[in-house]
Amino acid sequence: MPKTQLNVRVDEATAEAARQRALQRGMSVNRYIEELVKQDAGEVGHTFVEAAADFMKQYESVFAEESGPEREGTR
Repeated sequence: MPKTQLNVRVDEATAEAARQRALQRGMSVNRYIEELVKQDAGEVGHTFVEAAADFMKQYESVFAEESGPEREGTR
């Protein structure tokens, strides 16, 4: 995906906090901000839900066996 440059102005304390957090995570400030926005926009959560749905679809038969009618009442 092509990148677009975005310029923002923040106070020095916020800028320093962003630099420190990015450094702690071993990433650039740009990447850190990008990750924060994606999390805030729910993209990470949406990706997780899609992956979980795919997992459930792949292993549906296993779950059906484990929670089938013969196991009713054992929960």
